[in-house]
Amino acid sequence: MGEEKLTPRLRFSRYNDVWEQHKIGECFKERTENMPDGELISVTINDGIKKFSELGRHDSSNEDKSKYKKVCVGDIAYNSMRMWQGASGYSPYEGIVSPAYTVLSPNEKVDSKCVSYLFKHPDMIHTFQINSQGITSDTWNLKYPALSEIEINLAKDIMEQKEIAAYFSNLETLIMLYQDEYDKLLIMKKAMLDKMFPRNGMDVPEIRFKGFTGPWKQRKLGDISKKITRVNENSVAPIMMITAQNGFINQSERYAFNNAGESLKKYIELHKGELAYNHGASKLRPYGSCFSLQTEEKARVPFVYHCFSVGEDNAEFVSLELNGKDVENQLRKIVSSGARMDGLLNISFEEYSGVQLFLPKPEEQDKIAMYFSNLDHLISLQERKLTKLKNIKAGCLEKMFV
Repeated sequence: MGEEKLTPRLRFSRYNDVWEQHKIGECFKERTENMPDGELISVTINDGIKKFSELGRHDSSNEDKSKYKKVCVGDIAYNSMRMWQGASGYSPYEGIVSPAYTVLSPNEKVDSKCVSYLFKHPDMIHTFQINSQGITSDTWNLKYPALSEIEINLAKDIMEQKEIAAYFSNLETLIMLYQDEYDKLLIMKKAMLDKMFPRNGMDVPEIRFKGFTGPWKQRKLGDISKKITRVNENSVAPIMMITAQNGFINQSERYAFNNAGESLKKYIELHKGELAYNHGASKLRPYGSCFSLQTEEKARVPFVYHCFSVGEDNAEFVSLELNGKDVENQLRKIVSSGARMDGLLNISFEEYSGVQLFLPKPEEQDKIAMYFSNLDHLISLQERKLTKLKNIKAGCLEKMFV
């Protein structure tokens, strides 16, 4: 193999040695020591090695652990049945793992933490896959003898290995911090949706903005809405669709081609501030999703959506309530059966219009809608930062290893 191929595209400036190629078996030996007692450890696909306690799990079995394997600080443990999915990780602590796992103990010339990141490289994952034994993915297995013959490229200077490991470790810490903040914002939104709308037969919410009093009025959606069926074959408005997670998105973000075809002529032209209900079931919203168009002045949306306006009421507020638990419970009773062949729930606009809403005065609707709009903006910003960091990590994995 030529020297050019054994030099990473991105590295710390003080290093210029050509990397070396080794078999994994030259860098690690299999640790086979049994230890019946110790901290229980699991190997996950996404998070590497974690203690049971970190995963919120507890050992409730009476299984004989005399054959459980010892794991030391600095070892790499992997799931031989899931190595092709990235189920491996560096161990920062001592413990024991199931005998179904393989434990690798490094020699003194190898920084195992660096190698643990190398094991997450897409090319390495592919190599693990093609070296796994088994007929189907359910039976693929990569035992140590086969793993030990796989070749890897490593920096000659162990200090370079350590610096690479430290870089990725710091990057992962940053990703975890951003992930925690993102998760907290999602939890906060869920909690506020529960507290800022009336629940359990009440006509006032648990939390309100200062200055607002009095009960919310119960109204049918049909009493405040007007169905929209406008079609404009000459419209050049963007073609959009609704997802349960993100609301309105350009169809091109989901599909690489225009899948509307001739049916595009039937698409409904929605105007800013109007709403559409996608009565397609999803894991996040099993009874469909409703959002108001806010990001465009006009958009073309699938004609199978139930589209409507709500007059003087705040469309964003109404969409929040229509996506809430109370309306979901009502829809559960209305939907006559599961999804049709086209994936849509059996619910007409007339049936959908029969759901009951609790509405405060328009000024309070505006306040609540603005609050959640700002919160969604914060969530989106945090998500973009998190995505950017994950992309940086993926790019560095590609460029900092050979």
